[in-house]
Amino acid sequence: MIRIDDRLYDESYFSETSARLAAEIGLSDRDNGRYAVCFPETVDWLALFFAIRKAGASVLPIHPGTPYAAARKLAIGAGCDRLFYNSLTAEVLQKPELGSPQGTLLQMSSGTTGAPKCVARSWAEIDAEIESYVRTFGEPEDMTPVIACPTTHSYGLICGILVALKRGQTPVIVNTGNPKYLLKVLRETERPLLYSSPAILHTLARLLPQGEQIHATMTSGTLLPDPWFADIRAKSRFMFQQYGCSESGCIAINPDVAAAGDMGFVLPHLFAETGRSVEDSGEIVVRNGDGAPIHTRDLGYRRADGMLVFVSRLDDMINVSGLNVYPKDVEDAVMAMPAITDAVAFRKSDRFAGERVALLFSAEVPVAPQAVREWCSRHLAGHQLPMEILQVDAVPRQANGKISRRDVAARHLAGEFNRPMAGAAS
Repeated sequence: MIRIDDRLYDESYFSETSARLAAEIGLSDRDNGRYAVCFPETVDWLALFFAIRKAGASVLPIHPGTPYAAARKLAIGAGCDRLFYNSLTAEVLQKPELGSPQGTLLQMSSGTTGAPKCVARSWAEIDAEIESYVRTFGEPEDMTPVIACPTTHSYGLICGILVALKRGQTPVIVNTGNPKYLLKVLRETERPLLYSSPAILHTLARLLPQGEQIHATMTSGTLLPDPWFADIRAKSRFMFQQYGCSESGCIAINPDVAAAGDMGFVLPHLFAETGRSVEDSGEIVVRNGDGAPIHTRDLGYRRADGMLVFVSRLDDMINVSGLNVYPKDVEDAVMAMPAITDAVAFRKSDRFAGERVALLFSAEVPVAPQAVREWCSRHLAGHQLPMEILQVDAVPRQANGKISRRDVAARHLAGEFNRPMAGAAS
């Protein structure tokens, strides 16, 4: 069974609806089609998803808020045969030269370090991930998954819905972005485990009255700033974190998060190679059985107890005169300053040092950049100090809380953000 907002759908509903949809669109057993689906209603999307998966075909889930032109572009880029856009009447697209040898879940990478690319994962791979996830992560067995994130993304679809169904649980899907309504659902749900984005978790933590906690929270998708982590941890009875990438799915799960960078223990169906200490950090490279290595472009290390620790995106690291600067170190220092609400550090070219740190920040009140720089000088090494500091109304985060530093740097170079305030170092 699946509950979507205030309505409960039982197994027979999805079984009958999926069979009807399969017949209506002409799905057959061992179907080798590649279908892109963009439906406004979650229940309709899930019914068609289950039908396509059962037929062994491939599907590209597209977020329901995607405009037609963008959805069509995604479908063509993923090599899809047909696009179902708000209708069961499919638009036939140009058929690719090579069909999929097996059914796959098609997803677009996040694109935080460049243009998004299409990633295809077989249903067998996903089944292995679900089996490993359930067998390893037993803490939520008596909890109710509440999914307040897109079900067209693997986090909500696989780790939220499919894992819950594998456990025999009834997942609760909340479609609204209204945090007050989400709090109402959580209060009415027995032992809820909230799957959501860091940004939503942080908003809920700030809204909760003193002394009230969410039973359990799961965070994923981006490294939490330390102030956000402290807020969410304090308002969660249990706090979990998972780490993964589009190519491999979930890689590691932390069943008791004590620090924002502690990603978790690697799932047993995967093998991960990385550094051995913070001083010996290395790229996290993942293998699934005898498959090709998956280079995550994430820098990290594995502690003696097996905990996988995230340090930085390799593409985000700033090289100042040969010294490495990790943006999170700068951001955490800045966000510890009173009145500062958010911050993003990114690289800026410098003819003397090669690269320097630049900083955007938001605050409750106007804050002189020189005051920020003086604060940083007491908490950071000289090579970590931001050389350009700009206050903005809001730091440009994506809906899931992620920051594309490449995009921020490009927009800064184009002059999109405010000019440095009086007293800013440059």
